[in-house]
Amino acid sequence: MSKIKKLLVANRGEISLRIMRTAKEMGIRTVAVYSEADRNSPHVQFADEAICLGPAPSSESYLLGEKIILLSKELNVDAIHPGYGFLSENADFARKVKEAGIIFVGPSPESIEVMGSKLAAKQAVSHYDIPLVPGTEEAISDIAVAKRRASEIGYPILIKASAGGGGKGMRIVENEEEFESQMQRAVSEAKSAFGDGAVFIEKFITSPRHIEIQILGDQQGNVVYLFERECSIQRRHQKVIEEAPSAVVSPEMRKAMGDAAVGVAKACDYYGAGTVEFIVDDQLNFYFLEMNTRLQVEHPVTEMITGKDLVREQIYIAEGKPLSFAQEDLKIHGHSIEVRVYAEDPRNNFLPDIGTLHTYQRPEGPGIRVDDGFEQGMAIPIYYDPMIAKLITHAEDRASAIDRMIRAIDEYKISGIQNTLGFCRFALSHEAFKSGNFDTKFVERYFTPDVLDSELTSEESELLAALAVEFLQKESNMSVTKPSVEEVSESAWRKRLN
Repeated sequence: MSKIKKLLVANRGEISLRIMRTAKEMGIRTVAVYSEADRNSPHVQFADEAICLGPAPSSESYLLGEKIILLSKELNVDAIHPGYGFLSENADFARKVKEAGIIFVGPSPESIEVMGSKLAAKQAVSHYDIPLVPGTEEAISDIAVAKRRASEIGYPILIKASAGGGGKGMRIVENEEEFESQMQRAVSEAKSAFGDGAVFIEKFITSPRHIEIQILGDQQGNVVYLFERECSIQRRHQKVIEEAPSAVVSPEMRKAMGDAAVGVAKACDYYGAGTVEFIVDDQLNFYFLEMNTRLQVEHPVTEMITGKDLVREQIYIAEGKPLSFAQEDLKIHGHSIEVRVYAEDPRNNFLPDIGTLHTYQRPEGPGIRVDDGFEQGMAIPIYYDPMIAKLITHAEDRASAIDRMIRAIDEYKISGIQNTLGFCRFALSHEAFKSGNFDTKFVERYFTPDVLDSELTSEESELLAALAVEFLQKESNMSVTKPSVEEVSESAWRKRLN
């Protein structure tokens, strides 16, 4: 076993800061890396040492794996934690870190490779009793063969990029007539996004829920599951609200899903923190979807209901220590909800926004946690994911956790950029969410921009009323040219791109 004394976090923003805080508690010195755009970020100020990787684009900074390894060796770093995104699921990077004699705080390169391909993952778990969505077991490029298999599976079907994620290279096909054009689009998008045009076909599950299981495995072969997270509130196939536990998972279903997740981990000799994702139909049948071989964005809700620090456990596992607890030691305590606060405009199809955080005041109080990487006055850069923060609440039951989250959202003061707090408040207040009767089509079914007008706080309503009066007074004294609807709705992000 190797004791980590100095840890480099190969990431930025909130996840870097979150990892470093645990490392500091463990007596581990930390090294931050940053791009020129992040020079004044909180994670840079927090670290014991910090070094600039290069210009703002991630291809010239955070994705420079070999440079990060070289700097780690120069700084006598013992271990590298990749966080999530960027290099976190890059098997080649993990392998080179190990070859350089540095500990990679994550799974083995071999596990990353197997689970990085959806087809390879399905083949690996096929030897275990794990439910799989009906579909092809190999990549398909011949359209005639693919069309025949789709007919055998039965429409609607889903064409998916084998190497993909985040909804890229994915097409829903309702009937045979549109199959060929949709497959060509899926292959083209997969090649563009991942450099790999391999696609496969699955039965499309209507009214699906997205439920995932958090697992931890040590290098001695022990694996446990830390219960489930419900991640069905999404836009563009990406999560916005997560909670633990799920409102619809019974103890029997939880055990069955947990056992299946442990089987997935054992299928690839997995160690470290990982997440096994399942798709669940309207009859609560669950099917293995994929495995994320890293720390998830939504890991805080699991921490809140289990009392376990997942980053601390990751570091212990990387040092070679066995798990300090068994499955029977884990219990669910209360309920936790996380909303992702994105710099996006829900009124404009959730288009990302940029600008300066003129006002940025976090909510406080019992059962509230904010994981972020920004301060008031900072700019939201165009170069990275537009997430500003993760707002997490914990309470004794689901209803109380929802009420606490709504209170926290109302206290969260952000101005200068559009953000998703209003949408999250709408979703949490909706009867479908409160009852637990929702799926991944929540936004499509229930959300229209005009509903946000009813979600304004009294303070916001008073401000808008005052602004309206001021505008009308000015309009009566001068001739003004009113902007078009298109001009009003165009976000700063789009203007920057133009």
